[in-house]
This record gives sequence, C-alpha cells and structure tokens, in this order.
Amino acid sequence: MKIKIIALGKIKEKFLKDGIDEFMRRLKPYIPLEIVELQPVEIKDENLIIKALNEEAEKILANIKKDSYVITLEIQGKQLSSEDFALKIEEVIKSGVGELVFVIGSSCGISEIISKRADFKLSISKMTFLHQFARLLLVEQIYRAFKILKNETYHK
Repeated sequence: MKIKIIALGKIKEKFLKDGIDEFMRRLKPYIPLEIVELQPVEIKDENLIIKALNEEAEKILANIKKDSYVITLEIQGKQLSSEDFALKIEEVIKSGVGELVFVIGSSCGISEIISKRADFKLSISKMTFLHQFARLLLVEQIYRAFKILKNETYHK
C-alpha cells in the first residue's frame, strides 16, 4: 500500500517545508508517501466559491483511483486521538486497498463532490489553522501512527 496526500496550494514557508521534508524522510522505512500539490482556483468573487471548489474537485478526482480509500480533512470531520488515527490507518492497510489518499482542500475548503467521495472525514482540531499547517500536522501524525503501530518509542 502507499499513501498519497493531495493538497491544494504550495507550501511557501521554509520552516513548514523543512518540517514536512523531515517527516517524509522519517516515513520512508515504513511506507511510500507521495504529496501531490494542485493549483487552487483563484477566487475573484466570493459568489463564485462553490464554482471554484467544484473546479478544484475535478483536479482532485483526476488524482484518485476508483479503488483508493479517501480521507478528507474537514472541519466537520471526526476528531481522533493519535492512537485511534493509527488504528484507522491499520484498518485501511488490512483492508487490502492499494492506496490511502488524504485530501487537504484550499483555504475555502473542499467541494461537496469531494466530501461525498470520502470514505472517512477527519478533523485535525476544532481550532482553525492555515491549510499549509494541516499538511505538516498530517504528515507528522502519519509518522506517529506508524511508530504507534510498530510499538516504537516516538509516541508518548
């Protein structure tokens, strides 16, 4: 199995890039992880947000295989402890699916089309973060999940 993160927008801040790169490096012994960055649709009129999100949905869906297990990051998603997140990943691995895909939307969120495609909806926190932070938090939690599953010492 492999993990793919589909994210709208590029990471601009060096400290975030460095953090993401570090956890990607640490994950290599456990599982292949790919990050696909997609260009968000520029929103010039607040009345066109849904249209823009639907255009982004087309780009996102083009990067998801029909048999992939999809977890979207959504405000209204379910919050999990790190241990429960690890169990969720283990459940997906044991199901035999070839690819686990996480979707991080743009600053305006994700389209209802993508939300409906999700097999599971995850909320990182009730707090609001920049969507670029979500990528770092997600990669760190994926790494933590594998350390938990392998009963290794990183998780406390």
